[in-house]
Amino acid sequence: MKKSLKSTNRSAMTFGDLILAVGSFSRNMNETAAAVTDLIESGRVRLTNNGRILRARVA
Repeated sequence: MKKSLKSTNRSAMTFGDLILAVGSFSRNMNETAAAVTDLIESGRVRLTNNGRILRARVA
């Protein structure tokens, strides 16, 4: 059964919320890490701190 992601305010989502949301659709932790990494590297997700955009480098 697929889990539905409830609609949230984009500015209110934390990095932990992102991991939990992606993890709820993933089969394991490796898939979660790969999906979050892809979202960050592709630019679909931006990390901010007090309105400033942070550069994220995934090693």
